[in-house]
Amino acid sequence: MPVKPYLSQIPNTIAAVSDYKAFARERLDDNAWAYLHSGAADEITFRNNRLAFDQCALLNRVLADVRGGHTRLELFGQTLQHPILLAPVAYQQLFHPEGELAAVRAAAAMDAVMVVSTLASHTLEDIAHHAYAPLWFQLYFQQDRVFSSSLVRRAEAAGYRALVVTVDAPLAGVRNREQRAGFHLPDGIAAVNLRGMQQSPVTLAQGQSVVFDGLMAHAPTWRDIERLRQLTDLPLLLKGITHPADAQLAMQLGVNGLIVSNHGGRTLDTVPATLHVLPGIVAAVQGQLPVLLDGGVRRGTDIVKALALGASAVLIGRPMIYGMATAGALGVAHVLRLLWEEMEVAMALSGCRTLSDITPNILAINNT
Repeated sequence: MPVKPYLSQIPNTIAAVSDYKAFARERLDDNAWAYLHSGAADEITFRNNRLAFDQCALLNRVLADVRGGHTRLELFGQTLQHPILLAPVAYQQLFHPEGELAAVRAAAAMDAVMVVSTLASHTLEDIAHHAYAPLWFQLYFQQDRVFSSSLVRRAEAAGYRALVVTVDAPLAGVRNREQRAGFHLPDGIAAVNLRGMQQSPVTLAQGQSVVFDGLMAHAPTWRDIERLRQLTDLPLLLKGITHPADAQLAMQLGVNGLIVSNHGGRTLDTVPATLHVLPGIVAAVQGQLPVLLDGGVRRGTDIVKALALGASAVLIGRPMIYGMATAGALGVAHVLRLLWEEMEVAMALSGCRTLSDITPNILAINNT
């Protein structure tokens, strides 16, 4: 197991989410760290996701009466206590022996939605068995579309409340940090939900491209989204939307929500930060469906900024894993607690009693 001994209690030097990063690095070997903390190519997008929040400024408001304030919201018929979701992260046993089971217990403790990855290291049924808060299932389309459909049926049967299709990673990005570290899955860690799936090898003719005719030979298209919409009645979200034209195509096919995401900077480098493209996606959907965001969220003020620019909620990936690697379920729950409390403080000091009060008016001009 690549995880070094971890603490059963939160170190008293941790006061913010960013403090967890150093503790997580101490407890993870180079292999697991390379997977967690790599971006594509020169990692420009990876860095800019964070930088975008730093460069976006809030305007405080004074003397506002915010008594009775709260962070509750409704999403797809579900009442959530706050707009902070746990993003789908693959192979979580790389970072803690309990993996996704630690995350799902933390989600229950903090009333947070957890999005479970197709590439989880526990079965989606086992994770659901331990869940006491809403679960959403993240789907990667597989070469075998019948098998992909069976994953959807399993999620429905296990009580998952929404389906999130990742559309921006039909093939892995060029992650040089992983390549240099020689990343590999350790023995005993696997995508257990894909067991039993048959893979057909792709044979290339002379002159064909390994990328276009090989790796992308069975990549999903809009037709797959159309068929999926017909297959399930679960709320359907597309994760990985950064272009307004794609947002509009998704709406035409009956998609219920969008997640503005660049895969944490792990697929195509030099695409814009998610915070920068968020307003364009919000404008494209014209309030007809909720827009969520991930990428770079590390502070409660970040969440307020995203909501001010039109997001309904945010997802956190790496911060969740920093907490998990440090202290298991307790660490993940503490990360959620820190962000939630910081968000409430930022709202109060910005004169916002509820999420509906968070508007572009609390942002400084020309901050994006």
